[in-house]
Amino acid sequence: MSGVTCCLRFPGQLNSDLRKLAVNLIPFPRLHFFMVGFAPLTSRGSQNYRALTVPELTQQMWDAKNMMCAADPRHGRYLTASAVFRGKMSTKEVDEQVLNVQNKNSSYFVEWIPNNVKSSVCDVPPTGLSMASTFVGNSTSIQQMFRRVSEQFSAMFRRKAFLHWYTGEGMDEMEFTEAESNMNDLVAEYQQYQDAPVDDDGDDYQEEEEEEEYKNNNTHNNHAISYGNFN
Repeated sequence: MSGVTCCLRFPGQLNSDLRKLAVNLIPFPRLHFFMVGFAPLTSRGSQNYRALTVPELTQQMWDAKNMMCAADPRHGRYLTASAVFRGKMSTKEVDEQVLNVQNKNSSYFVEWIPNNVKSSVCDVPPTGLSMASTFVGNSTSIQQMFRRVSEQFSAMFRRKAFLHWYTGEGMDEMEFTEAESNMNDLVAEYQQYQDAPVDDDGDDYQEEEEEEEYKNNNTHNNHAISYGNFN
């Protein structure tokens, strides 16, 4: 939360706010569950022996070990992502490093959302660090977590474990069944967009134009034939 809101509290070269974050990270209404990460994740004792640079921060930030969620981003694809850098650094270097990550790991990003990584730079670093970065990603791999929760829920709900506490307060069993169904639909939607191919809209548009032209020609020909028959 500190990293995401730092641009609201401190000056920076490339500012961001919560509205921009939401607009850029949520391509579809239901897919609004994020994976967050932070860099550098090092112990106090080893900070003096580790150089903090923009490339190092970028590498750490995208590392699966730095994600604060029990899901591996390498098992899915990024729909969108945001990188918030803090400290004295060049925006040009930040853009180059982010672009480098996208080019080297293009298979982990969906092709049908171009330039899907948003970056921002805040001049004031966290206390005790010269620079740091906060990562927020919308990855389809988060479905692993939902699958795991669904399996655990199904195992307990099948035996009606702990159910009496909720039904005793007025809830109905159908509400649990509906919630499970909604979660399964969410997992299926994440999988759908993970596997979605890039549609070549240009060819479709050209085919539509040719079909429209063909229809128009047929219409003109029919009118000419009708006119000839009338004469």
